[in-house]
Amino acid sequence: MDSLLKHMVDMTGHRDHTMLDISVISAVQELAQASQTRVLTIVHVRGDLYVRVRASICAGGAARMEEHADANAPGEPISSFPALAACIANNDTSAEGLSADGKRTLWLPIWIGEKVDTCLEILHPTPYTSDTIHVIGGIVSVYRNFQNLLDYSERDSLTGLLNRKTFDDQLAKMLHVTAEQESLEPGQEERRQQSDAQKQWLAVVDVDHFKLVNDKFGHLYGDEVLILIANLLQSSFRSQDRVFRFGGEEFVVLLRSTTLDNAQKIIDRFRTNVETHDFPQVGQVTVSVGFVSISPFESPVIILGHADQALYYAKSHGRNQACHYDELVSGGLLQAVASNDTAEFF
Repeated sequence: MDSLLKHMVDMTGHRDHTMLDISVISAVQELAQASQTRVLTIVHVRGDLYVRVRASICAGGAARMEEHADANAPGEPISSFPALAACIANNDTSAEGLSADGKRTLWLPIWIGEKVDTCLEILHPTPYTSDTIHVIGGIVSVYRNFQNLLDYSERDSLTGLLNRKTFDDQLAKMLHVTAEQESLEPGQEERRQQSDAQKQWLAVVDVDHFKLVNDKFGHLYGDEVLILIANLLQSSFRSQDRVFRFGGEEFVVLLRSTTLDNAQKIIDRFRTNVETHDFPQVGQVTVSVGFVSISPFESPVIILGHADQALYYAKSHGRNQACHYDELVSGGLLQAVASNDTAEFF
């Protein structure tokens, strides 16, 4: 009982989805004495469901968040998990499976209303007792309730994306990670600058001619465009990236740990997905993007300002394109004035 109470206190003390995931699998792993516990993300891509591992813990190990090297892969198709697929299709609260080597798996989808995008997966060599299932069920209920509370406070009510008030905290965390990665020993700076290292990135997205959409088709269709853009953002970017609605038709994306080449590919994939999408009644919609690498030596205001300057260049030079701030500056297309952090376009 003391262990259960300790885990409940730990879970309910977090105001962050990542730490909540770590807490819940740590609690389940210990209390259920499982061989492995994982948090799975259920990814929705054009009507199909995929499964990605978000966090995991094995017996005797520490809980950790999972990183995925392939940014283009949404995960494993849910057909690889037939028992889980049937469970979600039937809106059930649990499913069990027995593999050929005798391993038992218990899946517990986390339903919030009629939507599920998270599932707990628990591996155990023997069947669970009713008491253990009761304890696990209680932990899952607390986890679901706190996920719901975090979503309510962090999410934009129209699109379901993270809202503006969560952005500062997320960017502060990314700046901290970047500072650790770029901490140097004497003599390392030149070598670091010459390498094509992985960086963190900030992209500002703006829907082209959105006012015309509202004026011509009305705000209901305008809202539908924003919802569909949000869906395309979530399916085009990686699970480790963070997508925010800043208000109106403007969105911001924080891309984690990738090279410039890969960042450009991911951003342009999203831009192309929007361009080729058929928006009901409205037809074709395009977006413009400005993006910049995140430096721990610059303030959030300056970082956002640089991305905005690249976005302004994209919108004033044809729209439906993604522009990299540093490339614009180095190519002489954008001149940053250091004294007041403004830019001139020519």
